[in-house]
Amino acid sequence: MAVDGGDLQSALADKDLAISMSPEKGRCLIAKRSFTRGEIILLQDPYASVLDSASVNKRCDTCFQLCTNLKRCSMCKTTWYCGGTCQRNGWRLHQHECKAITSLKEEKQQTPTPSLQLMLRLLIKRKLQNDGVISKTTMDNYNLVEALPSHMSDFNEKQLVLYAQMANLVNIIKPSEESNLKEITQNFCRFACNAHTICDSELRPMGTGIYPVISIINHSCLPNAVLLFEGKQAVVRAVEPIREGSELTVSYIEIAASTPSRQKSLKEQYFFDCKCLRCLKVDTPDGLHEDATLEGFRCSSDHCEGLLLHDLDDANSLVCQLCGCRQNEEETKKQARKVDKLGTEASKLLSSGNYSEARSLYEQTHQLQTRLWHPYSVILMRTRDTLLKICMELGDWKQALKYCRLTIPTYERAYPSCHPMMGLQYYACGKLEWSEPQSFMFKQC
Repeated sequence: MAVDGGDLQSALADKDLAISMSPEKGRCLIAKRSFTRGEIILLQDPYASVLDSASVNKRCDTCFQLCTNLKRCSMCKTTWYCGGTCQRNGWRLHQHECKAITSLKEEKQQTPTPSLQLMLRLLIKRKLQNDGVISKTTMDNYNLVEALPSHMSDFNEKQLVLYAQMANLVNIIKPSEESNLKEITQNFCRFACNAHTICDSELRPMGTGIYPVISIINHSCLPNAVLLFEGKQAVVRAVEPIREGSELTVSYIEIAASTPSRQKSLKEQYFFDCKCLRCLKVDTPDGLHEDATLEGFRCSSDHCEGLLLHDLDDANSLVCQLCGCRQNEEETKKQARKVDKLGTEASKLLSSGNYSEARSLYEQTHQLQTRLWHPYSVILMRTRDTLLKICMELGDWKQALKYCRLTIPTYERAYPSCHPMMGLQYYACGKLEWSEPQSFMFKQC
C-alpha cells in the first residue's frame, strides 16, 4: 500500500487536506480550503495506544474513559474494561498480548512497561493486518508508521543501547518472525519523536498513542492548530483562521517559553532548529522584549515594573528598559539560583503529598519570585498554577481564586486567544468565582 501516493492523498482530499513536500521540513499537511477558528480539521484513531501507569486501573483500556466499575481481564489481570462491549472490541488485539503477559507472570517477571506494551501492540496489530484478521485502510496501516522519521542517527549511543535492550525485551516477551532487533529499535526511536501524549479534557496525561497521519503535521511556535483528544481519538482543531493553501502547524512543545528555551527543547527531543516567524525574530528588539518578559528579570526598584536586558556598554550589567536602573547580572542570577533551590525543596514536599508544608515553601518562593521576575513571567505563572492546585487540594477556595486570577494576564500573553489552555484557565477561574462561597458544592464537583 502506498503511503504518500494516490490512496492517502485521495483519503486526505476528502477531508480538504493534502500532503506536500518541503526541502527544509520534508512532508507537510496543507489545507485545501479555508478553516475557521475552532473548526475540526482532522480526526484519527491511534494505530496503537496504551494507558500510562497512573491511569491503567482507572480507565478502560479500549475507550480510555474513566470508570468507577472497571472489569479486569480474568487471564492477565492487568488490563481493565468499562464493560463487555469494550472488552469484546479489544479482544482481537488483547488476546495475543494477554498470553504474553500471562506467561511473564507465571515466570514471576514484571508486567511490561507502557513503552514495551505500546511496541507489543504495534507489532501485534501489524501481524493481524498482514494476516487479514484486521483490515487495513489508507489512514490505518503499518506503512504509515514506517514512513515516520526515526532520526536514528541523531540519538546518542547511550540512548540507542537502551532502545536495543528494550527491543530485545520485546522479542523475549513475544518473539516475532516479522521483526528484527534493528527494526524494533528503530520503532522505539520513532516513538520518541512521533508518539503523542493522550490527554483528557482537562489536558492531563493519560496515555500514549501513535497517530501516523497526524504526525505529518509540522511544528510551529506560532501554531494555527492544536491537537486535542476525545477518549483516545485525536482531534486537530484550528486555533487561528487558516487560509486555503496554508500549511497546518501544531506546537510539539510548551509554547509559553522564551525562544532559547523552546529551541533547546526542540533540538533535544526532535532534532531540528525551528525557523518559524516567532523564532526568527529572536535577536530583534521585539524578540528580545518577548523573551525578557517571559523568562527575564524585573527591575529591582519597588516603583518600576520594567524588564531587564543586557547593557550594551557593560557586559556584566542588566539595564531596566523603563527607568534605566542597572543591576549586576551575576548577583541577580545568584539570587535566582537561591530561589530555584527553595522551589525544588517545595516540589519534593509536594511529590510526597505534604501539601501544607509544600504550600508554605511555595508561598515563600512566590514572594521572592515577584521581586525577581517580570510580572508576566512564565516562571511566576507556573508557581501560581502550582499554588492554585495546592489550595484546591486543601479546600482553600479563596486563595485558589487569588492565584488563578494572577495567572490570567500571563496566559493571555503566552497563548492564542482560542487555545485550550486559555479556555481551561478561564473555566477554573469561573468555577472558583462561583464556588468560593459554596465550597461544599465545589468539592463535590
